[in-house]
Amino acid sequence: MRYNNLDRTAVYGRLVEATKAYSGFDFRQKLNAARVAGFSVPIADTLVYNWAAKKIDDDIVALLQELANEQELTAKYRALLDGEVMNTGENRKVLHQLLRGQLGKDVVADGKNIGEFYRKELLRFSSFADDVRSGRIQGSTGKKFGYVVQIGIGGSDLGPRALYIALENWALKEGITPAIKAKFISNVDPDDASAVLNSVQLGETLFVLVSKSGTTQETLANELFVKDKLLKAGLDASRHIVAVTSETSPLAHNSTYLDSFYIDDFIGGRYSSSSSVGGVVLSLAFGPAVFKEFLAGAHEADRGALEPDIRRNAAMLDALIGVWERNFLGLPYTAVLPYSQALSRFPAHLQQLDMESNGKRVNRDGEPVSYATGPVVFGEPGTNGQHSFYQLLHQGTDIVPLQFIGFNESQLDDDVVVDGSTSMTKLKANLAAQIVAFAKGQDDINPNKQFTGGRPSSLVYGKRLTPRVLGSLLAHFENKVMFQGFVWNLNSFDQEGVQLGKILTKKVLSGNSGDDALDAYSKLLGC
Repeated sequence: MRYNNLDRTAVYGRLVEATKAYSGFDFRQKLNAARVAGFSVPIADTLVYNWAAKKIDDDIVALLQELANEQELTAKYRALLDGEVMNTGENRKVLHQLLRGQLGKDVVADGKNIGEFYRKELLRFSSFADDVRSGRIQGSTGKKFGYVVQIGIGGSDLGPRALYIALENWALKEGITPAIKAKFISNVDPDDASAVLNSVQLGETLFVLVSKSGTTQETLANELFVKDKLLKAGLDASRHIVAVTSETSPLAHNSTYLDSFYIDDFIGGRYSSSSSVGGVVLSLAFGPAVFKEFLAGAHEADRGALEPDIRRNAAMLDALIGVWERNFLGLPYTAVLPYSQALSRFPAHLQQLDMESNGKRVNRDGEPVSYATGPVVFGEPGTNGQHSFYQLLHQGTDIVPLQFIGFNESQLDDDVVVDGSTSMTKLKANLAAQIVAFAKGQDDINPNKQFTGGRPSSLVYGKRLTPRVLGSLLAHFENKVMFQGFVWNLNSFDQEGVQLGKILTKKVLSGNSGDDALDAYSKLLGC
């Protein structure tokens, strides 16, 4: 396989030339019923990716197909699935798709079949969750656990928290019992842990401590905070805490925990929701069968991402349209706008997924790239966002590509008719209206009411947000980010930019940083 920078590809110059024809792209003429109906690609289950409101046509799609072929996106994905080292900075395989099911060869490392290891851990924490939910495993008070609190940060918090919130109402509607309430502690700010602990019954709470390295400063500080509260309440911490970590970490095989579940270095934090990092808390809260449905949906989307024809591969098409917008139309942002309150924390997870993966300026060999890479990602659920930052999106000086997400049905099916329509119908009407308003704009003699339009968007939509659909949705975005990294010739699977702040923090806490500016700021803050 070839690993070429984007601007070294044969098709790059033709894409640059093609941008000249798109300065006058007129959505008022282009966006019609036929385009909306014809510009869709299935993702998995009921999910569909629609790109009718993108500033693109068949000629650009053909060039993007050439780019996908030249950068060997499908071959690189297959190599990743087969266990080739794709995280070149850390000399590691990248195997989060294997957590959901095997699509490539057996992956063996240090004499261990990694797929079998992942399946074994899934069985272990599934069995544990069943025992907790049935009451066979109890806390030190002899009471059933009614709460589970995950202690983690970054990828150990954002993804699992977003997924739990996404399924909470679905589980309520489906009558999933027993109802174990999940909460999350992430920030080292003691107010975070205090607020969570004040909202639970400590004697009925199981804590899931998540740190792959076993050395994450914020997580270990919060562990000690929790242990102090348990001790003061007269509770045996060893019967209230399980660890999710690697087998080589200081937390592994530790008798001070009720149990331990394992991941490895082939699973990056922001890609770890499909592992025990997300699986333990979700299986405890909703049951192992629900988590396995989530994995099945993700696996289906992973399989679909192997299709080499971008018109039949939603993740690859989404990725390439993003490259078109970032590198050739010069658009540096992306807004993720789910019209689903259940996905209220999903944009925050995608922000980490995208910006930590592709927010880099060096290629796989460590040489600087001369073109733009990962966009700035932000978002908020609709319709709340309409009353917040949509003003800038509609009339601001920067054009921001938009990624809408919507569903035909609500999760709870609890609604009321007001002024001739239900709340869910109003939500969907707002979504449809925003897509067209952004694309077509509005002419008005009053400049304050003039909307230029031309604001591109895509839509991911499905029937109802279920565990299986949620898995497909997550995998779609993970695969989109992966494909963009391949196009840009980046290593999407390390995060060296996170490390510098950690190093300086340790210097501050040592009391001898050797940097007068660092010392000055530390004094200002009372360190």
